[in-house]
Amino acid sequence: MADLLALSARIVDSGIADEAVNRVTNELSEVADNLAMVESFSHSVVWDSGDGLVCFDASHANTGEAVVNAMQQWRAQPIEAIVYTHGHSDHVGGSGPFASRMAADGFRVPRVIGHQNVTQRFQRYRDTNDWNVAINARQFGGIRGDLENALNDLRPPAGGRKLSDFIPVDTLELTESLSDFTTMKFGNETVEFHHARGETDDHLWSWFPEKKWIASGDFVIWNFPNAGNPQKVQRWPIEWAAALRAMIAKGPELLLPAHGLPIAGKERITRVLDEIATALENLVRDVVTMMNAGETLNTIIHTVRVPEATLGKPYLRPLYDEPEFVVRNIWRLFGGWWDGAPSRLKPAPDEVLAVELASLSGGADVLMRRAVELAASGDLRLACHLADFAGWAAPDDPEIHHMRADVYEARRKGEASLMSKGIFKGAARESEKIIKAALGEK
Repeated sequence: MADLLALSARIVDSGIADEAVNRVTNELSEVADNLAMVESFSHSVVWDSGDGLVCFDASHANTGEAVVNAMQQWRAQPIEAIVYTHGHSDHVGGSGPFASRMAADGFRVPRVIGHQNVTQRFQRYRDTNDWNVAINARQFGGIRGDLENALNDLRPPAGGRKLSDFIPVDTLELTESLSDFTTMKFGNETVEFHHARGETDDHLWSWFPEKKWIASGDFVIWNFPNAGNPQKVQRWPIEWAAALRAMIAKGPELLLPAHGLPIAGKERITRVLDEIATALENLVRDVVTMMNAGETLNTIIHTVRVPEATLGKPYLRPLYDEPEFVVRNIWRLFGGWWDGAPSRLKPAPDEVLAVELASLSGGADVLMRRAVELAASGDLRLACHLADFAGWAAPDDPEIHHMRADVYEARRKGEASLMSKGIFKGAARESEKIIKAALGEK
């Protein structure tokens, strides 16, 4: 077992993350009496309540079996309940293997507790299944190594569940739907369930008043808050910050996130939660101030910044989402989808505009050569604009798309966040597919 609390204390106190903080090992570590965490994607926090195990999240479809096996090696007991902190697939997809393990051991299927909006989320995922499979493949498609394997939603999960199911068919439905606030007894302990919007509209964080523990779900992820994901539905950064403030008010002494390391110590936890909340509050303040001054989205996204010192904190690094995307989500929350540029209210098709620009400049190859020059000079933002125009103007030209793929590979390598890497790698793959088609390859 790893000493996760000693590791997190050293990293938080030093401000230096000199080893991984988001680990996918499927290994269990005790963090308090009768309390453990299985590090996975997502983690599952397991508590021996004295009246069966209570698990906070069930991890992903690809990891659920390993996670529940680790729990049963620790405590060969029935799982009384699974609490969904929210309905994202990496938190609920492993519930099928949890249920299968319970059945194999002669126990009943666990109760499933979650916010009432989880049920609506599941239905939305079923209605948009293919879209969600595609965007998750792109979101996680720009990284390399063991983490890519752990996050790859397209890899067939164990147990024969279908490749095409974003939410696997054996995912357990809620048996107990909660609203804004509920208390429950497990054994001799009371647990409070608090609903708040943040990354999702169905999020619960859980408070153990006697023990002063908080299971925070994705309100803490040891990365900059995932409040701006460019491919997903609306997020709520100001309500996210308010939830963190509510957690601080409880005076927690042990924080149990669904990603990243657990944190012990009231002062340490308060400092982490306060710094995350402040970063979100400041972003909202700065964006809304500029909106009130009549600025366009274009000006705001190139002006509003989070201080580098803040982004250097081990639990605020922009390695998954990033502040620029959160700025866009704040605009969308308060200002709608139009960015303020009149021509983009009802724009011409991209390919029509691209052909016109190529004609004016002397051809798609001229645009593309300039894109390559800009990329070589380090201006990858502008280079990608011209590479797209060239690609749209010459949609079947393998030479153009070979250069476009190179530009986007360079862009991917220069990015820090997983989301940017995934989308830019997706652009490179689009051009690589065109090249293969031109060469008659599959």
